[in-house]
Amino acid sequence: MIAGKERDSLARERLLELALARLVEVIGEAASKVSPEGKQNYPLIPWWEVVNMRNRLIHGYDSIDLNVLWDTIDVDLPEFIAIPEDILIEI
Repeated sequence: MIAGKERDSLARERLLELALARLVEVIGEAASKVSPEGKQNYPLIPWWEVVNMRNRLIHGYDSIDLNVLWDTIDVDLPEFIAIPEDILIEI
């Protein structure tokens, strides 16, 4: 969704902002459902940060920091996605 886009795109494209925020919310919600054992087995995943980001978006929807949202999508999410898919399926 951000291919060919820049950070300023979020300020100009409300639908892009809403879509990206929603995607991060969904990831955070899914992370909150992982069992304590699952989280313990994969300590390299920043569980607390993922869930906390979801909570901040859900409860602070009127004050989303677009810089933080962009960094989450552009920097953090690719690292998260790089986790082997079989581990994510197992969780």
